[in-house]
Amino acid sequence: MAVQNAGVYDRHAILPDPSDQRCAMPVLPDPRRRPSQTSLTRSAVAAFALLLPVMSQAETLAEVSPFRQAVAESVAGQPGLSESYRARGFAGIWTGSDAAAVARRNALLSALSSGQAHGLPVARYDPDGLVAGLRAARSAEDRARMDVEMTRVFLRYARDVQTGMLEPGKVVALIHREVPLRDPAETLAGFLDAEPVAFLRGLAPTAPEYGRLLRARAELQRSLDAGGWGPRVPDGKIAAGASGPAVIALRDRLVAMGLLAPTTIAVMDDTIVAAVRDFQTRNGLAVDGVVGPGTLAELNRSVEERLQSVLVAMERERWTSMDRGARHVFVNLTDFSAVIVDDGRETFRTRSVIGAEALDRQTPEFSDVMERMVINPSWYVPRSIVVGEYLPQLKRNRNAASQILITDRAGREVSRSSIDFSRYDARSFPYSMRQPPSNSNALGLVKFLFPNRYNIYLHDTPAKSLFGREARAFSHGCVRLNDPFEFAYALLSAQEDDPVGFFQSRLSTGREQRVDLVTPVPVHLDYRTAFTDAEGGLQFRRDVYGRDAAIWAALAHEGVAISRPAS
Repeated sequence: MAVQNAGVYDRHAILPDPSDQRCAMPVLPDPRRRPSQTSLTRSAVAAFALLLPVMSQAETLAEVSPFRQAVAESVAGQPGLSESYRARGFAGIWTGSDAAAVARRNALLSALSSGQAHGLPVARYDPDGLVAGLRAARSAEDRARMDVEMTRVFLRYARDVQTGMLEPGKVVALIHREVPLRDPAETLAGFLDAEPVAFLRGLAPTAPEYGRLLRARAELQRSLDAGGWGPRVPDGKIAAGASGPAVIALRDRLVAMGLLAPTTIAVMDDTIVAAVRDFQTRNGLAVDGVVGPGTLAELNRSVEERLQSVLVAMERERWTSMDRGARHVFVNLTDFSAVIVDDGRETFRTRSVIGAEALDRQTPEFSDVMERMVINPSWYVPRSIVVGEYLPQLKRNRNAASQILITDRAGREVSRSSIDFSRYDARSFPYSMRQPPSNSNALGLVKFLFPNRYNIYLHDTPAKSLFGREARAFSHGCVRLNDPFEFAYALLSAQEDDPVGFFQSRLSTGREQRVDLVTPVPVHLDYRTAFTDAEGGLQFRRDVYGRDAAIWAALAHEGVAISRPAS
């Protein structure tokens, strides 16, 4: 600890150099009211004027041993903390008056007070409480306690902003996401070796999508602060040529959303129709320029609802803060789409059908690696479908589902006439079922495998009409593709000079053909009700499975809240 005069406060040991813009601190909140970002910035200046007691050199030397002893006692039995402090000889990190401690302290308090920009609850880190504790610290034990507490808060904030506040699988059981958690000791060591402000700013995900979501959150917050998007549009269909109060409400809402230039037109003219079509595109709706029930429901969603979706998307982005692969497949379940991404650029897109809304049919979320495709595949019917759907049918009519073979444990076909289906139930039925390759095969003519314990893959389908629907949740859990051949060609283009000819030559045999991918491709099945497009525009989708509502409820339980303007 630096040499100081007993009983004197050294202002410059706490305050940053006002000429250094990197240290300009946002405001710490007034505990009596909900803080705005502006009020945070004002109160921080006062907060950082807090001054630690200053000791003489003799007192400093005498206090070293009690301080370090108190630190050692505070971190005893706490993995991560104890090792980190032991490596420093139990020296303080935050509470000294040296320039390094001052810089760390100021940088952390600034970052905590700015947590709302990342959708994190400032109260979770209680910067006001830290400031009060620093002010009140007089003894070596007090300073040791505050030093360790600030380290705990730092590590909590670092985890929250890097990889999320929540454990996804505990919120939604069908999210099987391996969150890329960082080692706390490594995080702290990295911080101690770095410029504090830059390190804290670099904790958040660096993916462009996260940055765009940050800006979207700020823009939506400004819309909310300005009073929202205005009155709801009244019920009823609105089409080209319509006029009256409903059209005026529609016009004003589209203007507030930034989809229509300010105008006084009171008739649904071409410009309003075009704005409605733009809105429908941005919300994954059928694009016809007509305000029907589905479009009306999405138009009347509040700014608060949209902010919730963006905050959930930011948390989801933190869960997946990792390298997705230079080439990867991204399936956004809510968008009913599958895309191939090469070096950050979408190079192929197709519509998809996902699992039905019933809990036992929903498509799970996870990431894996696609290793192969199978042309002219057989469908090995999952056990749950065999006993849950086909066995009841076979009990009523042994010839039901005649396109599917019944096989024994060795895979040999068994004649239906030799089986008394009435003898079996779901647990005792000893047979399997397999559908040979054909145009009517449930998997269509090609499937794409990324072996996983959920038995989920991408595949073709003979049920093409479903791709014309606006909402496409119909499968047993696997993801069906509208353009499976073109998807195969795009994958094969990385290893074949003539991917179309290669694929078609194997398809024409009618026999099951396995094709390995020379370079396996990561596949990410995700679920985003808010995301940005290639131009940075914000898009929304319906919460098909209700998962984002559950995540929002969990975030709210942790203290995340939307800052509403004072009434």
